[in-house]
Amino acid sequence: MELDIRGGVRAAPVTGRTPAERQALRFAPDPRERTADPEHVALTARQNEEDGLDSALVTQSSSWPDPWLVAAWALAATRRLRVAVAHRIGTTAPTVAARSLATLDRLSGGRAAAHVIIGSSDADVLRDGDVLGKADRYRRAGEYLEVFRRTLTERQGFDHDGEFYRLRDAGSGVWPRPGGELLSFGGSSPEGLDLAARFADVYAVRALPLPATRARIREIRTAAAAHGRTLRIWRHLTLVLAATDAEAADRARWLAREAVRLTSGADSARWTGAVQLDRDRERGSADPARGRAQVEAYIRRSLAASFVGSPDTVAARVDLLRAAGVDIVQLDMAVETDEDRALRRALVDRLRPPARALARRRVW
Repeated sequence: MELDIRGGVRAAPVTGRTPAERQALRFAPDPRERTADPEHVALTARQNEEDGLDSALVTQSSSWPDPWLVAAWALAATRRLRVAVAHRIGTTAPTVAARSLATLDRLSGGRAAAHVIIGSSDADVLRDGDVLGKADRYRRAGEYLEVFRRTLTERQGFDHDGEFYRLRDAGSGVWPRPGGELLSFGGSSPEGLDLAARFADVYAVRALPLPATRARIREIRTAAAAHGRTLRIWRHLTLVLAATDAEAADRARWLAREAVRLTSGADSARWTGAVQLDRDRERGSADPARGRAQVEAYIRRSLAASFVGSPDTVAARVDLLRAAGVDIVQLDMAVETDEDRALRRALVDRLRPPARALARRRVW
């Protein structure tokens, strides 16, 4: 099966006054404030489409713009691009979320999906009033996804009596177009693997060494087969591209220095309070008095996990993931200049011959 290439659509540009600053701050934790910029959403969605990407992810956090509305704006600005909406269980009822997805899918001609998340940080979910701990959130997720799936597929009203939800004559009058991949999930715990095997169409495997990636893919596909189901595999990649490997390595070092410099100074609290550091704080590995050190450690981790090199080199690494069983790769990179776009296009051309780039599948 042809590799599915994914990008991303943000509600607003990365923080930074210049393209160079935004390129560097892409590797820093995201500040909690983020506005909704309609021109930026439409532009980046069209660029994803024009550059040959198949789909894009809209991410979610407790203080950021509503991802369903951002996705709707992106879909309205494009004709082919598919959009996956990060949806955290607990922010709304499963029947309401299912109708939102079905409505978005119908309005876009079958181009919408939901990437379901549990919420890794107790602090972040509590900002939206979710008081459950992580173990309880996983238990609730099974019930939620059962109701969610039934709402998307059943044509008759149904009742449900569970631990977290009680429904009478529930159902929807709108359903998604048939044949699409509607749900993705990425939990790596035993509970997360079970939920993905039972309910997901796509499993997001986390960044692991190649042998561990192969083992995890075998594990999740075996678990899904036990339920009579198949899954496609999605892998997120952070990229630093340049014309040559040496130039890319130099660029990665520059990005690290600039990201550290830009997140320092009088405005540093914007980054030390980032949601991405909540988990470190909850695990006791982030001392509030050492907030700067935690930001710098995050930047180092971001770049250390990146695929750094020329389009040819990065394409060769992606081919290894494809051979391991990855079906979808998300190319997460700073696209701030014409040069950035040219490098992304070059990588897409190496991952998929240009002659085939015009023939896209509608289904996920």
